[in-house]
Amino acid sequence: METVLSINGLTKTFGRLTAVNNLHLEVKRGQVFGMLGPNGSGKTTTLGMLMGVVNSTSGSFSWFGQPPTSHVRKKIGAVLEHPIFYPYLSGQKNLELMAMIKEAPVANIPKVLELVELKGREHDKYKTYSLGMKQRLAIASALLNDPIVLILDEPTNGLDPMGIAEIREIIKKIAADGKTIILASHLLDEVQKVCTHFAVLKRGNLMHYGPVDDVGKGEEMVEVAAYHDDLGVLLQEFIGSATVKKENNEFLVMMKEGYHSQDLNRFLFDKGIVASHLITKKKTLEKQFLEILAEGQVMNSIKK
Repeated sequence: METVLSINGLTKTFGRLTAVNNLHLEVKRGQVFGMLGPNGSGKTTTLGMLMGVVNSTSGSFSWFGQPPTSHVRKKIGAVLEHPIFYPYLSGQKNLELMAMIKEAPVANIPKVLELVELKGREHDKYKTYSLGMKQRLAIASALLNDPIVLILDEPTNGLDPMGIAEIREIIKKIAADGKTIILASHLLDEVQKVCTHFAVLKRGNLMHYGPVDDVGKGEEMVEVAAYHDDLGVLLQEFIGSATVKKENNEFLVMMKEGYHSQDLNRFLFDKGIVASHLITKKKTLEKQFLEILAEGQVMNSIKK
């Protein structure tokens, strides 16, 4: 796969504060790449450097194997911080103005309005738009020049659950169109639902980098219940059980490597027990995220 973005040792300091520290990353064409991290982790600063609005202290990055010139940046659309539009102009007029500034074809406006589901509201004044509609108009503006890459900084920030779901579906549609998307977010569930790859930043340091599909691999937990008084004891006897603990009316069985829920189900069946409830639970991105941050804290303590 073609490398769209290559980051090599990118660093940004503000006096004594190191906002981004020696960052190395690669984003391939077609990926939906999530940058995760708590507040102050360096996500927004990194995106600012990639878009040329923040100067790096050291290190380098390239887009499509080329230096980040203004010509190369025309292939990139971005929504950073809060979008700024004229409140007394309609969505349509605001996009026409943005198309003129970006030297993008006005003919692209109907297509992007359709994509962000603002068809029918394009002639309403911007000041009448909800927060979710304003965010969708910002995404439409970023897509005007039909970029190869779309950068989104906290695209669902401040939105209600319905607004979050709408933005999520729009991101999926844009990705399905073949565009590469880089987004910064602290909403782990949203990243797990839309991203193909993710990186975790903490205090400017890269803590983890890899495919979202790898989350939960190597660890399987089975939630099981059955009408049997000694179920907990039997589960302890199962050769594939690493740990067994009771939560409410179910037991949580952490499986040893190589064992799966069907092995546990067969074991119970052989004992004459039919499970009334049996679900395989994979590790969530939230759990892995917290583990990654905790591991980083332990490593820092060891170094000290």
